[in-house]
This record gives sequence, structure tokens and C-alpha cells, in this order.
Amino acid sequence: MVRAIVTDIEGTTSSLSFVKDVLFPYSARHMREFVLTHGPQPPVRRMLDEARELDGGARDDAALVDVLLRWIQEDRKYGPLKALQGLMWEEGYRRGDFQGHVYEDAARRLRDWHARGLRLYVYSSGSVQAQVSLFRHTPFGDLTPLFQGHFDTRIGGKKEAAAYEAIRRELGLPAPDILFLSDVREELDAAATAGLRTACLVRGEGPEVNPGPHPVARSFDELAV
Repeated sequence: MVRAIVTDIEGTTSSLSFVKDVLFPYSARHMREFVLTHGPQPPVRRMLDEARELDGGARDDAALVDVLLRWIQEDRKYGPLKALQGLMWEEGYRRGDFQGHVYEDAARRLRDWHARGLRLYVYSSGSVQAQVSLFRHTPFGDLTPLFQGHFDTRIGGKKEAAAYEAIRRELGLPAPDILFLSDVREELDAAATAGLRTACLVRGEGPEVNPGPHPVARSFDELAV
């Protein structure tokens, strides 16, 4: 019996194009201004120092911005980059520059599952800050109260079985009681290796999805939960 659901965001609850065509370009456009304006603030300075260390050190902020912009272009999953993007996107949400995209079926079913007592979690390569901001600012209102927790790559890479085992320990449930939702075959394979149930969302946007052996759903309405 499924007692908890862990969901990916991009391509699963939310459109691939929202992340690739709205969020990423926004962070690229505003990175230099954001670092100049907020660089002295402790949380931002800490992320910049971590990024500098990842890059080998000895760069001033202006040169480091060029590195961060290259990482965005290369879709690097580096923690300090994701954290900086999360802070920038939260500012954008608050200013009304955009809203968080969530599919209607996802918002509706998440509310239904929450009302039925299922425990809901998010696991995304985006920072926890970015996850919370997206679900707080949606056309369907603030969805953050539906979730009991959020995981990002600090718990492990999304294509590594050890990350899903760590999530299982955090939830304190047997692996077969946890359902993981994603649109990425390698992530689903890793979750299945850790013993979790899986389902592949095939939304029909972006590259063709290869679900492999995982059950397929074209929307949250097709999930047998």
C-alpha cells in the first residue's frame, strides 16, 4: 500500500518549458546584478565562496559570475549554483515577474492525496528554496502546506540508488510503501533499485521519454494511487 509519494518537478508536476524557457533564462539575465547587489549578504556570500571553491578558487566576483553563467548554460547540478538560483527566483516570484507552473491535474491530485492522508514530498535537483518558491506561487494558490518535506541533491544524486535509500530512511517507511514519480528513466531505475515503487510521467513535451519497465501515466489522473 502506498503511504508516501515523492515527486520530481520538471516534466512531472511542472512543465519542462517553464524551467528551461522561464527560470533558467531569468537567472542568467539577472545573475550579474544579483551578485553585485546581494553579494555581501551572508547566505549569498557563502554560496559564492562554495562556487569559487568548486571552480578551483582565486576568482573575483565578476569572473565568478562568468563561471556561474557557463554552469547555467551547461545545466550543471552544482549545489551553490542551485542555491543562488533559488534565491533569485524567490525574488522574481515575489516581484510578480512570473508564477510557478504546476499542471492542473497535479495540483488537484496532490490536494486529493493530502486529504486522504498520504504523505507528500518533493525531490528535485533544484534547491529546496527553489522548490518551495515554485509551489508557493502557483495559479492554484500556495501548495506548500500539502508537502511534509523537500529533498535536493544534498541527499544525493537523482540517478543514484543511495539517494533513494537515504530518503526512505528519512521517511521511516518500508520502501514498497513509497511511490516515486519522475519523467527520467535513470531516476526511476535508481529508485526501483532502492526498492521504491515507481511511475513514469509521459507528458508528451520535450524529448521522447523511455519509461523502460516502469508503469506509465500521461497525467496524475492516470496514477493508480
